[in-house]
Amino acid sequence: MPVKHKPTGEVHKGQKGGTTGCGFDTKEHSDHWVNTSEKITCDKNGCKN
Repeated sequence: MPVKHKPTGEVHKGQKGGTTGCGFDTKEHSDHWVNTSEKITCDKNGCKN
């Protein structure tokens, strides 16, 4: 399930409470992250592939 970074609006591969495909830790500032069904918008390796 994709996870959205609320401050930037960027959608990453991964889930809240874990690590995104490109390496962000969603447990750090967990209130900035929300599970979503939106299309992944991050272009970094791990998210777009």
